[in-house]
Amino acid sequence: MNIKNKLFLGIGLLVAMIVMLVVLSIVNLQVLTATEPDSPAAVPALHRALVWISIFGAACICIGVVMLAVLPGSINKPIKTLVNGIMEIADHNYNKRLDLGKYEEFAEVSDSFNRMAERLAEYQKSALTDIIQEKKYSEAIVNSIKEPILGLDKERRVLFVNDGALTVLNLKREQIIGESAYDLALKNDLLRRLIRELGQVDGNKDPLKIYADNKESFFQVKYIPIYMVPTGEKEQHYIGDVISLQNITEFKELDSAKTTFISTISHELKTPISSIMMSLKLLEDSRIGSMNDEQQMLSKSIKESTDRLLEITGELLKMTQVETGKLQLNPKITKPIELIDYAVKANRVQAERFNCHIEVEYPEKISKLFVDSEKIAWVITNLLSNAIHYTKENGRIIIGARQKDKVVELFVQDFGKGIDPRYHQSIFDRYFRVPGTKVQGSGLGLAISKDFVEAHGGTIKVDSELGKGSLFTIQFQV
Repeated sequence: MNIKNKLFLGIGLLVAMIVMLVVLSIVNLQVLTATEPDSPAAVPALHRALVWISIFGAACICIGVVMLAVLPGSINKPIKTLVNGIMEIADHNYNKRLDLGKYEEFAEVSDSFNRMAERLAEYQKSALTDIIQEKKYSEAIVNSIKEPILGLDKERRVLFVNDGALTVLNLKREQIIGESAYDLALKNDLLRRLIRELGQVDGNKDPLKIYADNKESFFQVKYIPIYMVPTGEKEQHYIGDVISLQNITEFKELDSAKTTFISTISHELKTPISSIMMSLKLLEDSRIGSMNDEQQMLSKSIKESTDRLLEITGELLKMTQVETGKLQLNPKITKPIELIDYAVKANRVQAERFNCHIEVEYPEKISKLFVDSEKIAWVITNLLSNAIHYTKENGRIIIGARQKDKVVELFVQDFGKGIDPRYHQSIFDRYFRVPGTKVQGSGLGLAISKDFVEAHGGTIKVDSELGKGSLFTIQFQV
């Protein structure tokens, strides 16, 4: 019997009992009305009426109680079963099935529910298979990369790691996946350094020296933050970082070989250059004999060439000192005006040749510097020499010093053609020359100047616009 029939039957029984109770009450009332109150026959009739009314009333109450207990439960049970099934599906239990065939109204719902659960189970299996396949594919890609790679989430738990990273870290995959990098770093020096420098703005500039591939290797570390747009959102959210170690051992070895070669050649060149200059001085000695005009011009040309060679050789030697870490500083207390005077005197002949006017700006009070005066004087001399080369005839150049709070600045300003802003960073790279530059040079002067200044903890920068000249500024903390 379905729920609808049960409901109709229950309501019918209740209505029938109520009607019978009303009919009996009316009949008894008629009997009581037709019988005289004082008649002896009235008492038994009255008792019989009360008995029947009590019996039917009790029967109605019992039936009502039974229907109240049974009928709601029979209606509520399939609904509750359906709700529980839906909750199981919501908890990803796609194996749940319903059997409500005895309830005609819920039979169709039960069949639809079971079909839905079956399809969801099939989809879960296929989706899980695809996810596992894609995970294996991603792991294969990561492991195919020879460079060590380590992936961390925003809580610094290890998400993935390739074989290269496991080798340099000397760890096993099961020891690291899913674990906190902070906990692992307590017992791993390399990982501790990588995690410590992860939070730094500039990251690690100097290569890491690691014993790998049975030899001492060098790795350049790169930190790549990862962002993702969650489903239903528009803004990116930070989800973690990827740490990549690029093996630069080969380039380091080539660079070391190049530095050694340049250093050797520079030392070897100084001897013949010195011989040429000595021979040139002997030729210019009037005691040996005077030279004609053509010979004097040739002698002057040879002197300029040898001076240029000697300057380039000196720059190469200074560069090799920086690259090999053999740069030694001998700092002492120095007045900024001493550095400026040295640069002006060193470039006096060159300035007269190009007919340049050098102006010195120097305040009455300025702090002294604790620097290697020889190297910083070389830097200022190089900047002033460059300014002379790029200044038109009869032009002016300003060299000077100033102080802002606890920062002392040394500057050289020219009013030549200026430098394109695109090359403001590149001009401090080794061997770089601004395209279209006609002035001869090795491309090392500014690079060496930057190394010398930064070795003192200072900074060097340029402000320049095309057609408005250039301003080079060196800053030191005092």
